[in-house]
Amino acid sequence: MRAGGWDAGRVLVVGRVVSLVVFPVKSTAGQAVTTTALTERGVLHDREWAAYTADGGIASGKTSRRFRKVEGLMEWRSTLPAEPGGAPFVHDPDGVTYRADDPAASRALTGAFGVPLELRRESTVPHHDDCPVHMVATSSLREVERLVGGEVAARRTRANIVLETEGEGFVEDAWEGADLLIGQATLRLGPGMPRCVMVDQPQAGVRADAPVLTALGQAHDVLLGLQAEVLRAGGVAVGDEARLVAR
Repeated sequence: MRAGGWDAGRVLVVGRVVSLVVFPVKSTAGQAVTTTALTERGVLHDREWAAYTADGGIASGKTSRRFRKVEGLMEWRSTLPAEPGGAPFVHDPDGVTYRADDPAASRALTGAFGVPLELRRESTVPHHDDCPVHMVATSSLREVERLVGGEVAARRTRANIVLETEGEGFVEDAWEGADLLIGQATLRLGPGMPRCVMVDQPQAGVRADAPVLTALGQAHDVLLGLQAEVLRAGGVAVGDEARLVAR
C-alpha cells in the first residue's frame, strides 16, 4: 500500500506535536497536557469516566444507541486524577470542583441539567465515539478558517493530538492507512473523523462563533482530522516530531 504518493516503508516527517488534550470525563471540556502516554485503549485516562442517564445511556452531544444528548455538558471541565487509579475532577461553570466518585458531583450535574445524571467509570461499554485517538493537523484547521471566514480554535475539534503542519488544505487525507510515529508510540491512521453538532457548540474557555459543520459538509463530507488506533504504546510529548510510514 502507498500513502500520500511515496513508497511503502519510506519515513516522512510531516509535522510536530503542538497540542495534547485529555478528556477525563466524556463530553466535558478537557485538560491540555505537555506529556502523556498512549495505551492500547487510547490516551491515558481519556474518557475513562462519563455521565450516565437514567436509562443507562452515556451523556453526549448527540443521541445514538449508546449516547444520549445532554446539551451544555461541554461547559463543564474535567481534569486528571490526583493519584494513579483515582477519580478525575469535574469543574462546573462557576469553578466549583468535585471528585467524580463523590456523589455530590452527580447531584450537581443532575441539578444543573434537570435530568438524573450519574458519573461512572467505563466498564464493558466503551466511552469513545469512533476510535481511541483523534488527531488533526493545523493545515486543515487553516483550511476550515478559510472556508468559514473566521477563527476556529483547535479545541473545537476535541482532538487528542494536534500536529503543526505545513501546506494547505486537508493534508491528512493522504495519510489514511499509514503509521504515524510520535515519541515512543506508533499510531495506525484510519479514516477521516466525521463531525457532528458538537463542533459548533461552545465549551469551557472556547467560543464557537464561526459555524463549521455546514462548511465541512459542503467542502469535505463533514470530515475533519483522522481516527487512529494505537499500535505501539509509549510516551508522547508536545514538541515531538511526527513521522509517517507508508504501508
